[in-house]
Amino acid sequence: MKLAALFLGPLLLAGCAGSPATSESVNTPAVQPQLVRQADGAELLELRAQAVPGMTVATVSEVELPRMLETSGQVTFDDRRVATIISRVTGRVEAVNVSQWDSVKRGQPIVALYSPDFMTAEAEYLQALKTSQLNTQPALSEHSLLASGMVAAAQRKLELLGLDKSDIDAITTPSTTVVMRAPISGMVTEKQVMRGSQVNPGDVLFTLGMLDEVWITADIYEADLARVHAGQELEAVPIAFPDQVFKGVITRISPNIDPNTHTLQIRCQVRNPDLRLKPQMLVRVRVVTTPGTALVVPQEALVFETDGYYAFVQVGPDMVMRRRVVVASWNEQGYARVLAGLAAGERVIQGQSIQANALWHQAHGESS
Repeated sequence: MKLAALFLGPLLLAGCAGSPATSESVNTPAVQPQLVRQADGAELLELRAQAVPGMTVATVSEVELPRMLETSGQVTFDDRRVATIISRVTGRVEAVNVSQWDSVKRGQPIVALYSPDFMTAEAEYLQALKTSQLNTQPALSEHSLLASGMVAAAQRKLELLGLDKSDIDAITTPSTTVVMRAPISGMVTEKQVMRGSQVNPGDVLFTLGMLDEVWITADIYEADLARVHAGQELEAVPIAFPDQVFKGVITRISPNIDPNTHTLQIRCQVRNPDLRLKPQMLVRVRVVTTPGTALVVPQEALVFETDGYYAFVQVGPDMVMRRRVVVASWNEQGYARVLAGLAAGERVIQGQSIQANALWHQAHGESS
């Protein structure tokens, strides 16, 4: 039995190797893609419909845009309504009266700083004030004008050190500690010191911001630039409060366009009476505009690779060109908005675009 098996094995293998080919392998011709190089260096792919079963074409078309332009944005502080409290002396923090996210009023005591510089400046001011009061010369005399100038200079020095006029008027004796007050009413957005901290001139101690009016920065596509302008009214709907609408107006349009996304930014001034809008919050922005048009293409006609989207454009009988396409989001399902790379009326491969891309790579590899 073992000998029979040894003889039968090779015979069976030989029979399998000699079996006739199936009809599918004989009748199905292999697709041999060919590249045709033009005089200007462009490469065209010869692609016959019968060689790629299921291949269809679609037309790039223009459609009307709605009167409502929608985009997304982000809330930020109006930088004209932000203030900082900065140390103007070398010293130490003696007391801190507020914490981060506290609401403060203009003139409210925020922090007390210890520094001998305050005592020196206050002593100079008191001395100048005393000299001016003891002066018995006529008001327009040289001595009187000199004394008045000394008082003004000493007062200005105290103001440069961060003292308010009310604090200067209240000075009776020199002190090493000075209370610094809120320059605006708002919210404490940053607190960078604690009691006992050592500070130097230029150190930021607190940052305050007002939220009754905020900025919303939103992106629009280059193709929509003609539809918006400064002064245009808008509505903002935060993701956190989808049932609440905030009113505002476009105040600025960025002069710069992002070359990768073909978008630019608009800045909107939005009223925030109940302070619900917070910095970095995401919102949907709706702007009522004049009607316009957009160029669209079926999504099936696009092939994505690592560096972007591509489409195969018919340029002649059985000839296509592979072209880079810049697209944007589009509300209509199954379509993409074209920003660059295609023109209205051009015909592109829709069905089997992925197969066409594979054939393009195959042909390009053989010819390179």
